[in-house]
Amino acid sequence: MTRTVYALARYSDCRAAIDFLTGAFGFRVHEAAKNDEGVVNHAELLAGDDMIMIGQGRPGGPGIYVAVEDVEAHHDRARAAGATITMELTDQPYGSREYACQDPEGNPWFFGTYRP
Repeated sequence: MTRTVYALARYSDCRAAIDFLTGAFGFRVHEAAKNDEGVVNHAELLAGDDMIMIGQGRPGGPGIYVAVEDVEAHHDRARAAGATITMELTDQPYGSREYACQDPEGNPWFFGTYRP
């Protein structure tokens, strides 16, 4: 089973975060997606051959995004194991089907089908 793991962070202002992360840390923008209002709500930043993702939302610490092959089965398994589902399975405009949850310690995890 193939899995790909991405570091993820949430920012109240993704555009400002992109400016800071590219300027301060030398990340390069791979993609920046805007919502219907023109606000950047998702970005993929490259650090060499590796990638981090940032998203628009309430800052609350980093999370982990894991691309999986069968997200529905993964969702059901996580729920059965006691994960707190914080976002039900959702089809995203960028082509991914994904969900979010918290582990028993409250750490955020995101699982979906997206592989850039």
